[in-house]
Amino acid sequence: MPLLIEPEMLATLLNDQHLVVLDARFSLADPKQGRVMYHQGHIPGALHADLEADLSGLIIPGKTGRHPLPESADWQATLRRWGMDKHSQVIVYDDGGHAMAARAWWLLRWAGISQAMILHGGMKAWQAGRYPVTNDASEVAESQADFTMGHMPTVSAQDLMAQTETEGSLSYKLIDARAYERFRGEEETLDSQAGHIPGAVCHPFAKNLDEDGRFLSADHLRELFTALVGDDSRPVFYCGSGVTACHNIFAMELAGLSGATLYPGSWSEWITDPRHPVARGQ
Repeated sequence: MPLLIEPEMLATLLNDQHLVVLDARFSLADPKQGRVMYHQGHIPGALHADLEADLSGLIIPGKTGRHPLPESADWQATLRRWGMDKHSQVIVYDDGGHAMAARAWWLLRWAGISQAMILHGGMKAWQAGRYPVTNDASEVAESQADFTMGHMPTVSAQDLMAQTETEGSLSYKLIDARAYERFRGEEETLDSQAGHIPGAVCHPFAKNLDEDGRFLSADHLRELFTALVGDDSRPVFYCGSGVTACHNIFAMELAGLSGATLYPGSWSEWITDPRHPVARGQ
């Protein structure tokens, strides 16, 4: 099953009754913007997948990060509302950066939906190709499918603390998907504390894309991540809130390097506990 689909291919599938298309456009700067853009125009048949309302769980101040994973029952209810079952073919898109789409893709895979793809280039590429756009409401029949979560690996803050307290006890390779400035603690615009988890290295998710915002080739990505992770480490990705880390996991899958792990709570959860150490600089 390919992981990316080009606009010209999606355009031939829009009448497929077994296809589910999700519009995951979202702006961290303006949480209402994604829904506004969806109502202004979306790919025909697409359903809106909001980062905060659908792709995240309840925030518990002082305990969770900014975008915790949804509870299993809530995520199952959402998938049912979208008419999905385990065999659904799902295509998800965002505005073209692929970060929100990657979060949705990861959650779909987490629920055991293996036939999930990202629209390469997102809505920007779709519109550039002059493919149809509508503002008509999209409706589907709710399913009664049962889903089990956990089909994608995760680690908790407790797992990571065990590594920092007993050096060498685990073989995690922590990789931060945020920009270098945030990783080094030079600036922080989203979270209350700057820095990174000790022992982590930085691979900003934008490095997975070329100048046109398209994913690098599989060979190029494989070269990048092989050099980053090494041969004996288990890659664990995190970011500010568990969203852009999924971009790196998706890129590794594109490179044929499966099995990368997500720390869902990420930096915004890590800093809720004053016992967790914080590092700055390189």
